[in-house]
Amino acid sequence: MKNSTLGTRTIASPEPVEGRFAAHRARASTSSALAVFAIAAALALTACGLRPLYEGGGRGQVAQSLRAVEVGPIGGRAGWLVRTALVDRLRRPEGTAARYRLEVELDDRITGFGIRSDDSITRERRTLRARYRLVDAALGTVLVDATAGSDAGIDVVSSEYATVAAEQTALERLSREIADQIVSRLALYAARTGGGAAR
Repeated sequence: MKNSTLGTRTIASPEPVEGRFAAHRARASTSSALAVFAIAAALALTACGLRPLYEGGGRGQVAQSLRAVEVGPIGGRAGWLVRTALVDRLRRPEGTAARYRLEVELDDRITGFGIRSDDSITRERRTLRARYRLVDAALGTVLVDATAGSDAGIDVVSSEYATVAAEQTALERLSREIADQIVSRLALYAARTGGGAAR
């Protein structure tokens, strides 16, 4: 039995000019209401005493904690991309002692899921998953043990070169997304614990 994956689209019929203007006014009114709600929510959060995650900018406690993280080696092409993205985001100064060590293991998969009648694949999905641990460099204690993941769809075309290029582009984007997820989680940990031991 052959599997096939078909996408469907809904094409709306044209509406009268008056309807388009009415819809535009309704959208504008909704946008204004959402903007007011967002401002009110921000003021409410401030009143509750909540603080921005990166309070203090580059000199803040969270940024300083992130700069104390050393990223361990990660194997493979995906590992090189993820590690490079992490190093760029953490910005640990060269020659400084690391307080933390970040260990990352990756699972990079490409799966075909669109199949033509001749059994050729028309669509792929590249999935990148990471298991990462933040370790206290002095004690060897695991402070954070979590996962991150993202995926991207890829069109398989007649040109093998173009398909490989699309796969590589997807991997580069996924690597950046994984790095962003990891750094966000580490920043949240630093904000909650003050950069100290796990609580």
